[in-house]
Amino acid sequence: MQSDRKTRILIIDDDVGFRDLLRIHLAAAGYQVRVAEDGVTGGRALLEQTPDLVVSDLNMPFLDGFELLRLLHGDEETASIPVILLSGRSDGDTMAKAVELGAADYLTKPVTRDQLLESIEACLSRTKGRTNPPDYGSTPIV
Repeated sequence: MQSDRKTRILIIDDDVGFRDLLRIHLAAAGYQVRVAEDGVTGGRALLEQTPDLVVSDLNMPFLDGFELLRLLHGDEETASIPVILLSGRSDGDTMAKAVELGAADYLTKPVTRDQLLESIEACLSRTKGRTNPPDYGSTPIV
């Protein structure tokens, strides 16, 4: 029997406006969404309820996206959770570090709704054996 549980996504971003916009778009796409304003709060949220995927900003106070990746991949209970990093930085060194630390994807801001949803579906497909990502229609900017 297949579960009707919605896919859980944790958004971690210190920009409240961007975080809320992501939450609205992902909830509208059918995901169960939790939000956190920094890496420390995001870590607490991870302990309370394990998400299926994390979307995290790279540059945040207290605990940045790279440090979050190190912590998640250093714990066998969270090591398999895919993490998509979002950042305004598009330099090769930053992207290479994200890949080296095990980011499932790296998206450069500004990112469109479709880019984000396609990245999420691709990451979930790799971890859950899903196929045929849904068609999301138009492309509003996130």
